Amino acid sequence: MRTGGSMNKDKNIPTSDNMSPFERIRRTNTAGFEHWSSRDFASILGYTDYRNFESVIGKARLSCFNSGHRIEDHFVDITEMVAIGSGAQRPVKTVLLSRYACYLIVQNADPSKDIVALGQTYFALQTRRQELSDKATEQELRLLLREEMKMHNVRLAGTAKDSGVIEPGDYAIFQDHGYRGLYGGLGARDIHRRKGLKKSQQILDHMESTELAANLFRATQTEDKLRRDKVKGKDQAHRTHFEVGAKVRKTIEELGGTMPEDLPSVESIKKIAARKRKQLK
Repeated sequence: MRTGGSMNKDKNIPTSDNMSPFERIRRTNTAGFEHWSSRDFASILGYTDYRNFESVIGKARLSCFNSGHRIEDHFVDITEMVAIGSGAQRPVKTVLLSRYACYLIVQNADPSKDIVALGQTYFALQTRRQELSDKATEQELRLLLREEMKMHNVRLAGTAKDSGVIEPGDYAIFQDHGYRGLYGGLGARDIHRRKGLKKSQQILDHMESTELAANLFRATQTEDKLRRDKVKGKDQAHRTHFEVGAKVRKTIEELGGTMPEDLPSVESIKKIAARKRKQLK
């Protein structure tokens, strides 16, 4: 988050067009840089006592430091005046948060709150997308995300096996549940037909980066949830995968994004990878 040394002097302009509660409280200063107010964020996450939220901010700061980022780039302490009635005002301490800081906060907030779970999905998707888009073209993004998807699908298969999804046929059903959650009830075969793909073509190979990012988050969060909740039994594992997919879908919907089943199929990632290898040679 760039402050330009004067963020606390800039006029904060809220953006309210987006349906997401997190976008609704996002602000942009006069220099055009986005940030969130810790006071607004605490209210959205249901912390009625700001002192309780300060401990969450403290944990997020520590996570920021441990991840190798400069704390002052993502957490900016200011004092602002707030109205207390009858035209009077009083100074309160506030922290201006970057998108990454918000991501760390929802990771450290009370997980029993539904809005926290929604925030974890939203900020993880947005932060990951922003990190990648800053560094790569669309084709490079697809190559990177597809490789990550392969790696995490292997890890997801191992975790699912520990949960009781052992036979190959069971794993196919398990994967189908994840797709059905994310794609509004459509399974793998349905997605193939909808995208105009042949039976031999892999769905993931023909996704653009936005769709790949959503599926990658579905996979990583399902893996984490299976392990964290110590899910046992293939039926419960299937249900978990569906629920995670549905939560990612809900976030896309609240952001006003295009549903994954409505995104076009694109050139096979295998052809792009082959061209890349040829260029390197």
